[in-house]
Amino acid sequence: MIAEKIKRLREQDSLTQAELAKRLGITRSSVNAWEMGISAPSTQYLVELANIFKVSTDYLLGIDTSCSVNVAGLTEGDIHLVHILISHLKSKNTHSD
Repeated sequence: MIAEKIKRLREQDSLTQAELAKRLGITRSSVNAWEMGISAPSTQYLVELANIFKVSTDYLLGIDTSCSVNVAGLTEGDIHLVHILISHLKSKNTHSD
């Protein structure tokens, strides 16, 4: 579970394993091991990953499935469009289940 989230978040940010490892001060093979589910990040790295990807540690651990969106720098109109898009996607996913 955490393995897939780390990989997905890393890819969404267009980071390579090596780039993420450098930001964390660890080896690329450590990031690879996390993504393969061979090992899991320590508490320290969970917090750092949450900060890098702007998600909660609960989200990374699968305790909380909600995710927040930082709208800083967006206009009120932009924020309104984000809300419309989220509502549309929730409705679409509800009807496809």
